[in-house]
Amino acid sequence: MKTPEKLAAGWLLTLGFMMMTLSVSAVLNKITMYREFPPGIEDGLYDQDVTNHGAVDQLNNTAVNGIIFGVPSIVLGSWLALGFYRENKQEQKALTHENNQRLQSLFYKMIQENQGRVTVLGFAMQSQLPPADARQYLDEQAKVFNANFKINEEGAVSYYFDV
Repeated sequence: MKTPEKLAAGWLLTLGFMMMTLSVSAVLNKITMYREFPPGIEDGLYDQDVTNHGAVDQLNNTAVNGIIFGVPSIVLGSWLALGFYRENKQEQKALTHENNQRLQSLFYKMIQENQGRVTVLGFAMQSQLPPADARQYLDEQAKVFNANFKINEEGAVSYYFDV
């Protein structure tokens, strides 16, 4: 995701929402202009047509122009933002897959080098994972491969995998 493209999406969305806000505001002002006057002292004044037709035409133009420029801006900005979202999800998925491949490769290498014996501390040091994550990963692999466990006097767990 490139910064100029992100900025373009942001500006398009902002511009589109501003235009749509102007359009809605113009329609609301037009509705207000046609509202009936309350009864007053000079009833004869209200019998005349006091509508400012120039202002109504300008409000109509503002509403139409707001829609003409607002809708495409919102659609294009949303399309760009959705593309960035999808691209980010794909990158995250690729990074997760790559990390899983790295851990699996390291796990197999440690099993081969240590004749099937792996400790949580050794795996955590090699993989640079926090100890809790290393233990969780080894627990999952132990379930998959039916590993044996041995706990020493200090409470450290060693996993034994059949090679």
